[in-house]
Amino acid sequence: MAKISDISVGSFIRYNGELAMVLEYQHRTPGNLRAFYQVKMRMVRTGRLQEDRFRPDDPIEIVRVEVKELQYLYRDGNSLVCMDNETFEQTYVPEEAFGEGIKFLKEGTNVKISFDGDTPVYVELPVYVDLEVTYTEPGIKGDTATKTLKPATLETGAEIKIPLFVDMGEKIRVDTRTGEYVERVK
Repeated sequence: MAKISDISVGSFIRYNGELAMVLEYQHRTPGNLRAFYQVKMRMVRTGRLQEDRFRPDDPIEIVRVEVKELQYLYRDGNSLVCMDNETFEQTYVPEEAFGEGIKFLKEGTNVKISFDGDTPVYVELPVYVDLEVTYTEPGIKGDTATKTLKPATLETGAEIKIPLFVDMGEKIRVDTRTGEYVERVK
């Protein structure tokens, strides 16, 4: 067993019998009280956030996960099929592992998948993806002075807000973590 001081952001731990990923990790020493570690984690199976305090010498089980880069191929029911680019082996990954960014995922995109044994437990999407705008209302010429946004539908079916000067058929860069427009892509 490792101590809580051995973990870091991005580590996988076994907490109350469940696999969890550490999102935030802070060492705190409030006044003349004892020091503690404040840990914010996401439970892998349910996706819920959990926050807890630990003493510096508390034992914790660190889970070693293997990370592979796979290519997303297609959706099959409630799973997404991803392929290893070296062995061409296909893996079925539950869509819950992809989180909210799944709506920006298009076929052929490479994703990093963490495995606990043979079970996929966490998927890391690319931070930015380039997508084509399939539908939006036309903008009015000269409407670039304000930060007014309009709704748009992307090639994956996701709907986001974009600036008025972006038209249908243009490619834009989207942040998969927040779902926000970043810039136009040439």
